[in-house]
Amino acid sequence: MKFNSNQNYRISIFHHVIFWSVYFLFNVFKWGSYFDDYVYSIKTNLFGFPIHMILCYFNIYYLMPKFVFKKRYLPYIIMILSAIFIMVIVKFNLTYYLVSNNVWPEGPVPTNTLTLNYVIDMMIGELYVITFVTAIKITLDFLKEHKRVADLEKAQLETELLFLKTQISPHFFFNTLNNIYSLAVENSNKTPKIILKLSELMRYLLYDTASKRQSLENEILCIQNYIDLERIRHNDQLEINMSISGDIQDKEIAPILLLSFIENAFKHGAHKNIGNVKIDISLTIRKDFLYFRIANPMPSKTEHEERFSHSSGIGLENVKKRLALGYHKNDYKLIIKNVKNKFVVKLKIKVT
Repeated sequence: MKFNSNQNYRISIFHHVIFWSVYFLFNVFKWGSYFDDYVYSIKTNLFGFPIHMILCYFNIYYLMPKFVFKKRYLPYIIMILSAIFIMVIVKFNLTYYLVSNNVWPEGPVPTNTLTLNYVIDMMIGELYVITFVTAIKITLDFLKEHKRVADLEKAQLETELLFLKTQISPHFFFNTLNNIYSLAVENSNKTPKIILKLSELMRYLLYDTASKRQSLENEILCIQNYIDLERIRHNDQLEINMSISGDIQDKEIAPILLLSFIENAFKHGAHKNIGNVKIDISLTIRKDFLYFRIANPMPSKTEHEERFSHSSGIGLENVKKRLALGYHKNDYKLIIKNVKNKFVVKLKIKVT
């Protein structure tokens, strides 16, 4: 499973060039209009912008990782203010010797010496640029990290969901192989038929359950194969009433989700009771939802107590996790309860 959390928020050299070019032109027109002298504005910005860039990159790629991210705030403040002060002195000399003796034409008075007011004003200007660029960098880093965490959570959920699916398939195979073993020991003529049913069931579990959704028709066919296997095993002692109503075509559901409830009903209803056993199954499609209900007799009291001391067993806990991982909370509703010595499961689930 691969994901690239940096792809959407990667800052290339091209983006840097575009940003500084636009920012440079903005300042040229801004100060050119202010002084009514665009040549002077171009000259001062040609000296000023390399200083802006040096301070910004020095801050975001060196000072912040080395000091801020390690919570060394006092050394950071000292370093950033020192760097700005040095660059202001550099800017003063470049402007004085290469552009004009009046290094601060926008100031209150003509300035040709390094005054305190000039230093403070220039440092505040540099802090403004550094803050603006740093805010952009932090925002992009936040978005990139947010996407990385989201992708990681998605990968973890998909991995867990796949793990839960792989837990189910061997469980069915194990129980059905036990059925075949029992029939083989008895030299039953039902053995070939049950092997054929098992083959169809295995084909579905192995090849048709990899996707997140499977057609409801295939899921029901798988359920019918499983029920046929159980009928062969229990003969006339098992009564299964299964009803299907509504349009099941073009509907999808998480694979082997319903089958888990069916298997659970047989495991704790038919296999743990002596004598005739009745299991009722109904599937009803209404608009975009499937209403599924299955009821089976409770096991003996001792087995019943043991079963419910483990929160309805590993199988149903598995299903609950799969529902939580594979569906939005508003897309399903699961009810598990005891009604008149029957274990009843009701599931309302979106199937579009």
